[in-house]
Amino acid sequence: MGTQVQLEVPGIGPIGGWLARPEGTPRGALVVVQEIFGVNAHIRAVTDRYAADGLLALAPALFDPVRPGAELAYDEPGFAAGRALAAELGFDRAVAIVEAAAARLRSLVDASGAPPASGAPVAVVGFCWGGSVAFLANTRLGLPAVSYYGARTLPFLGEALRAPMLFHFGARDASIPEADIQAHRRAQSGAELHVYDAGHGFNRDVDPRHHDAASARLAHARTLDFLQRAFAAAGH
Repeated sequence: MGTQVQLEVPGIGPIGGWLARPEGTPRGALVVVQEIFGVNAHIRAVTDRYAADGLLALAPALFDPVRPGAELAYDEPGFAAGRALAAELGFDRAVAIVEAAAARLRSLVDASGAPPASGAPVAVVGFCWGGSVAFLANTRLGLPAVSYYGARTLPFLGEALRAPMLFHFGARDASIPEADIQAHRRAQSGAELHVYDAGHGFNRDVDPRHHDAASARLAHARTLDFLQRAFAAAGH
């Protein structure tokens, strides 16, 4: 079970977050980037799950600079509010918060007795809007990244990858049609990309309208394998 923490983001100020520690020495560190609904019970559970998998995981509350403590419902008012908060925050500030979260994780891994992490990567996993933030954390911060159905990545596909990258998409995701998936394949041919027989939000197990258990299990297993390879390649 994780705990609430605060971190200081240069140029932005203090924000909250959910930090989950594994039992024993962490075998890696991971920034978990929220959907547009905030660091809610679902994202906290996702972060806890990665800790159970042996990773030191931190989900920064990206909306805190514009609406502290935001936790939105999975309904039309929640969607509308989340889209507005994401637009107000902007991708530049979101990436800056991820950078600060990665720095916090490096300091914690160094203090845990694990091999020094200051020269090794922290990875990022993001969901929906957070999937696009994760992609930008790769291209702009050089962090290995996993993007689950990041529907807002298309305008940034010209940015070059700087670390290993994994994309998960749903074949029945209306927000990311087949043409957009193919655009990812063409523009980021060096990335790993998987498509599932599922719609948008298939990892969101608290939302039966979107959750697809089989796809979620397979994507999670592939994510853990990807992270293991990314950490090994960095000597972590």
